[in-house]
Amino acid sequence: MYTRTTRLTARRMAGTASLALAMLALGCSSTVDPKGTVPEPPATVPPPVKAASQPAQGASQPASQPASAPKPAASAAPAPARPVAAAVAPAPAPPPAPAPAAMSAQRSAMMGAIAPGFLPGGVPRPVPVPTPTARYQTFDENPWKRTAEEPVSTFSADVDTGSYANVRRFINRGTLPPRDAVRVEEMVNYFSYDYTLPAATATHPFHVDAQVAASPWSASRTLVRIAIKGKDVAKTTLPPANLVFLVDVSGSMAPIDRLPLVKSSLKLLVTQLRAVDRVTIVSYANGTKLVLPPTPGDQRDTIGAAIDSLNATGGTYGEAGIRMAYAQARMARIAGGINRVLLATDGDLNIGVTDAKELKELVEAERRAGTGLTTLGVGDTNYNEALMKQLADAGDGSYHYLDTLQEALKVLVNQFTSTLAVIAQDVKLQVEFNPGNVDEYRLIGYELRALKREDFANDQVDAGDIGAGHTVTALYELVPRGAPGNVEALRYQAPASAPNARPDELAWIKLRYKEPGAKTSKLIEMPLRKPATLPAIDKADADFRFAAAVAGWGQWLRGSTLIGDWGPDKSMALAQGARGADRFGHRAEFVRIVELSKSLKK
Repeated sequence: MYTRTTRLTARRMAGTASLALAMLALGCSSTVDPKGTVPEPPATVPPPVKAASQPAQGASQPASQPASAPKPAASAAPAPARPVAAAVAPAPAPPPAPAPAAMSAQRSAMMGAIAPGFLPGGVPRPVPVPTPTARYQTFDENPWKRTAEEPVSTFSADVDTGSYANVRRFINRGTLPPRDAVRVEEMVNYFSYDYTLPAATATHPFHVDAQVAASPWSASRTLVRIAIKGKDVAKTTLPPANLVFLVDVSGSMAPIDRLPLVKSSLKLLVTQLRAVDRVTIVSYANGTKLVLPPTPGDQRDTIGAAIDSLNATGGTYGEAGIRMAYAQARMARIAGGINRVLLATDGDLNIGVTDAKELKELVEAERRAGTGLTTLGVGDTNYNEALMKQLADAGDGSYHYLDTLQEALKVLVNQFTSTLAVIAQDVKLQVEFNPGNVDEYRLIGYELRALKREDFANDQVDAGDIGAGHTVTALYELVPRGAPGNVEALRYQAPASAPNARPDELAWIKLRYKEPGAKTSKLIEMPLRKPATLPAIDKADADFRFAAAVAGWGQWLRGSTLIGDWGPDKSMALAQGARGADRFGHRAEFVRIVELSKSLKK
């Protein structure tokens, strides 16, 4: 008896298992109850599952919902009880195989019930890609100008470096940057140069020098480099700093390359602070919050814990955050010290005042009251770089883009004094070219820093600032007198045969600046001498050659028509031989980035 009962049970279980496997192979639901009951395949295609709490029609239901449970097929009812000695009933026959369309629908229903991220047919549901909303300020590159008609070029100094880091981020991710993300002067000024420091007894806080060489992309033309080196200040001699970290903690800052990167970056900066320094932390999202009141800079654990508490969620009420940060800066103001707000954001404002002009006016008013602003940009698809740059310019600060923690180390640690301590304000340059020696000229970069000629001597016009130890490089390309030019001469200007009043000069260089807090500017003037023989670019010093390589590559990225057939190969060759000591490896990295860009050009 025991043996026959055991065999009977085993046969029934085997039949049930076989049927279940067959149903799976056909794409049918394989729900089997303990008695061997198999649900009937649905007659129609069920809709996709909308949520985990709404199972698809035909899918198995919890036991607490018998009304929606599938009906057992009539042929699959369990056999009535029989004497043990009776013959064992054969396993029920499987239902007819569904048509291919029905089978696909059933499989789709099963896939939907198991994985809502799939479309009918088991195809993975595509992940929606957000529409890029990154904003860059549009501009055209400086054109050639005839010296006889417009001999004077005026612009504001610039020590921003954000463009290079942002361009590097694009290329490292496998794409070339948008044209307007490339600002040649920021790419050139990203790198440090071994320019001559001003003497300890010098009247002015920086040294100015100018050199010439043959243009690398047109040997018949001349490339001029104007080099400015600010005096360096040891960290130990810096005045006390009152710093307000203003951190965007809105929902758009959640990705790892935004708020998490900002938090790690600020912790690097904190390691450089002293007991005499003060740190305040303000955050903003839908509203604003004082995360940390003014705290001595050497209380690193307290500051670090406050930074760790920042989490991203909500909207972006940037205006309120900026106002609160400045209010805190005023309350903790250090007379004669460094008073500065450091704004870290992707610039994606959507609550309160979002107009760049109104925000700039707010920042400018606070700058005049003695509090500067430095911007640290992060983000990609929604990054508002145009706003970051404009706010930093209005706040007498510098704009930086953080694409990696290594970049944060460069800006906030290696260049700590340059980022925080300003040695000269409203720095303007003006170059007057000698028409007796120069037919045409063009300024390479600085398009967004152009000033009117009369702005140079107007001390009410704001311009760029230079930090301790900063270098500023400006490049001009010239067409010498009588060489093939680019602009047709006007009929009524002085003829080419007019006497040359200064045959030994190419140009007259002037620079104006204000000492920090001063209302009146000081003037530096010097001639740019004409060399007896124009040296080839490969005879210039390493810094000149490297700056030219960066400038040539930047123009190539923008699609310039003014550099002939110059391209990545030539930039790499020129830069490779001008790497110098390269203490931090930035020049070696440049060569690698240029090589990558070559493979991305279509």
